[in-house]
Amino acid sequence: MPDQFVPFLAVVLLLTLTPGPDMALVLRNGIRGGASLAWWTGLGCCTGIAGYAAASAIGLAAVLATSATAFTVIKLAGAAYLVYLGVMALLHARRPAPDAAAPAAEPGPALSREKAFRQGLMSNLLNPKIALIFLTLIPQFVSSGEQPFATTSVLAGTFLAIAILWWRVFSLAVGALGRFLSRERVRVLVERFTGVVLIALGVRVAVDH
Repeated sequence: MPDQFVPFLAVVLLLTLTPGPDMALVLRNGIRGGASLAWWTGLGCCTGIAGYAAASAIGLAAVLATSATAFTVIKLAGAAYLVYLGVMALLHARRPAPDAAAPAAEPGPALSREKAFRQGLMSNLLNPKIALIFLTLIPQFVSSGEQPFATTSVLAGTFLAIAILWWRVFSLAVGALGRFLSRERVRVLVERFTGVVLIALGVRVAVDH
């Protein structure tokens, strides 16, 4: 076990539990489709984390740390994607939910597991700050005398494992909340709230230096 494992664990827990775009997105999808869609959205987020961990290991993510242009392009693309998701949430809030007594041949717009997963994945892949976490945070917890690659791999794996565990717990909680607050009025309020939050986060990402 790395010498700095416990301090690293504390920092990762703090980063994981801090609200951000991923949490708003998982909450929104969970309210729409229950724990299953929340979980698949979280898995997409975790896959994005794993992708950046692999990129960091082979040095590709270093481009984002050294190239202001590459960082800005991905940052603006991520901001635009968050705004897009927020606008979609606001538009979805204006649509009535499918009536249980209505014919099954005309269902309302549904969010599939694949789309939920893709939203979580894109939300993370278009967030260059995740790459910087692996490039700047993890090396701070590699002590002298340790094998850098082995220690980095353990720390990155720990980061990913905590993310998976957190999204599983959070998705179950959101699913329970969605069943408890299943009224149409509550659904609309949640859609509007998360839509505004996602748009605000997208704007913040775009202007953040």
